[in-house]
Amino acid sequence: MKRLAALLALTASPALAADGPFFSLGNTDFIVTISFLVFVGILVYYRVPQLIGGLLDKRAAGIRDDLAEARRLREEAQEIYASYERRQREVGTLADEIVANARREANAQAEKAKQELKQSIERRLKAAEDQIASAESDAVRAVRDRAIQTAVAAAAGILQQQASPADRSAAIDKAIDEVAHRLN
Repeated sequence: MKRLAALLALTASPALAADGPFFSLGNTDFIVTISFLVFVGILVYYRVPQLIGGLLDKRAAGIRDDLAEARRLREEAQEIYASYERRQREVGTLADEIVANARREANAQAEKAKQELKQSIERRLKAAEDQIASAESDAVRAVRDRAIQTAVAAAAGILQQQASPADRSAAIDKAIDEVAHRLN
């Protein structure tokens, strides 16, 4: 690239455009060419092309470093993304397990509630049956007491009509003795 630039600089000389001899200090084209060559020589002497090349190399190295850093960051981002995807799958699995556990617990609680409701209904039915039996026995007792009272009243009425006062007194004593005998 450097050789090509030097060759093009020499071939692009304005030697053919000026009048008179080219190698004369009176020829402006010759003076410009000499000045240009001195300028290029000074640049080469102070190694300006090498400095520019070094700066460009540093710039290229910086760009390479930036690209390497970008690749590293991309790989890091891909790893982070992969870890987030794994975590998302794990969270999804965990959520499914939580839902399944909740369903199992809800079913167990529902079954337990059914059993408790069944036992409560059985207890209430038993209590109702006991109340019915108690009411029935109370009713039977009340009917029996009423029947006894009616029978006693009827017997008393019949005895008053048929028996004499001495017979009535003897029957009462006999009934008292019989009751005493049964109580012992």
